[in-house]
Amino acid sequence: MLGMIHPFSRALYEQDGKGNVLVTHNGRTGLFTQAGVWIEGDIFEADPHLCGWVGGPKMAHHRIAHNKS
Repeated sequence: MLGMIHPFSRALYEQDGKGNVLVTHNGRTGLFTQAGVWIEGDIFEADPHLCGWVGGPKMAHHRIAHNKS
């Protein structure tokens, strides 16, 4: 999965492949929307900014994207 570790809490934020974010910390998990709204799980709070970064659309940088012409 694509994800990153939160710099303060050390929780792992990962895409779930369905547009949501799975947060894992100390053996507990929680599922959140891209806006950081709780859906289900043992963890009830998440960083909404990190949820947006991890769960949001992935776009190629305009200077790195390859032109196929």
